[in-house]
Amino acid sequence: MKHSETELHLFDSVIGSHLFVVDGSRIYDVPPEVAGRLSALDLFPLNSFPRYIDGQPLTPPPLASISLNVAQACNMSCSYCYADTGKFGGRSRLMSLEVAKATVDRLIAESDPTVGLVVGYMGGEPLLNRSVIHETTRYAAQAAQVANRQIRFSITTNGTLLQKEDAELFAEFPFTVAISVDGNREQNDTVRGMNDGSSSYEHLQRGLALLDRYGRPKHLAARITVTPKTVELLPILDHVISLGFDEVGFAVVLVSPDPSLAFATEDFTTLLQQAIACGQKAVSEIKAGRTYPFSNLETALQEIHRGSHRPYPCGAGAAYLSANAEGKLFACHRLIDDPQFAMGSVWSGSDRQARADHLTHNHVDYIEPCKECWARYLCGGGCYHEVSRRGRIGCDYIRGWLDFCLSAYVEISTIYPEYFNRQINLIEHRSGGFYE
Repeated sequence: MKHSETELHLFDSVIGSHLFVVDGSRIYDVPPEVAGRLSALDLFPLNSFPRYIDGQPLTPPPLASISLNVAQACNMSCSYCYADTGKFGGRSRLMSLEVAKATVDRLIAESDPTVGLVVGYMGGEPLLNRSVIHETTRYAAQAAQVANRQIRFSITTNGTLLQKEDAELFAEFPFTVAISVDGNREQNDTVRGMNDGSSSYEHLQRGLALLDRYGRPKHLAARITVTPKTVELLPILDHVISLGFDEVGFAVVLVSPDPSLAFATEDFTTLLQQAIACGQKAVSEIKAGRTYPFSNLETALQEIHRGSHRPYPCGAGAAYLSANAEGKLFACHRLIDDPQFAMGSVWSGSDRQARADHLTHNHVDYIEPCKECWARYLCGGGCYHEVSRRGRIGCDYIRGWLDFCLSAYVEISTIYPEYFNRQINLIEHRSGGFYE
């Protein structure tokens, strides 16, 4: 029987032809004469390769991370925001300190005592509830110490409300700070409007200066939101990298209250061309031994290097949950207040049956059309939030991008293999900053 691209995928790089074995994400060089015949002949029996994914749904694991939606409100009115300025279709709410502490307690109670913990702060704009962030961080660090646990923190913010005491907190404890910025002043302010009409870019610059002055966090990341109206990506990427972030990545809008700002199927061809242009710039810089922190490519390269193979897109509903302002638990921060993804509360505990059902229904081997796709164990089936609202409209784009990433991986690993050791050390540095 001939193997389809369900299990094997041929691709080319500047080095030559290669075979990607889907299960286990393994890459093999293929002689030209073999590559020419492989599409018609069964030259690589799959039983000769060890299996890594057996098709069994994941049993809900212990928790490892939890996010607190400490402010379901925002000081900005970004035109594309899926979260309705952080309110998720409801009213503005702030999480109380009581709920925040209970969320930390729930994470510790339902986690593996040998695994490090991650507490994240989300919104809306989380710094609208600054005091709860500060007090909860100190509470979590102390609770982790008492329980003999390692812990680190993250916050996703627009950066416009940063103050000296925030910078000091992010430096004192192991924080990853992710900031949203969409280009230069004109590009950013066009879509990321402040409620008071002032320049969000100027506020962001002030916030970055405070981080530099009072203590840079362990890891500083930037998120660039991309809409169909976004012009060339490469100049935007170059500009945001120049601001001094440790990593910069794109996030494509698929869900927006304004349909014109959400990608449609016909928009993805241009997006792929522009993403590949960014990737080509990154590959050139990497081969020259220079740093170019384009996280969309860096993440893919590291996953390929590790042989990542997963039947889910992320840890949502598995080792990761998110708490809303009242302490109800959901599969992730993008699914807050969505009853379809409700998974218990910080008071009663996570709903293991709801988590198990979620993991059963979303295993990529049982989803149409994912189960027939060669990229399924790198993609995992797509973001739950986006798929639940828009379906899988970007599959060709994802396959095209991953094809480029596979080619880039072979090229870099052949020409500049030390890159991967360098990145592994960098990742270990970032993730090893636990507070004990």
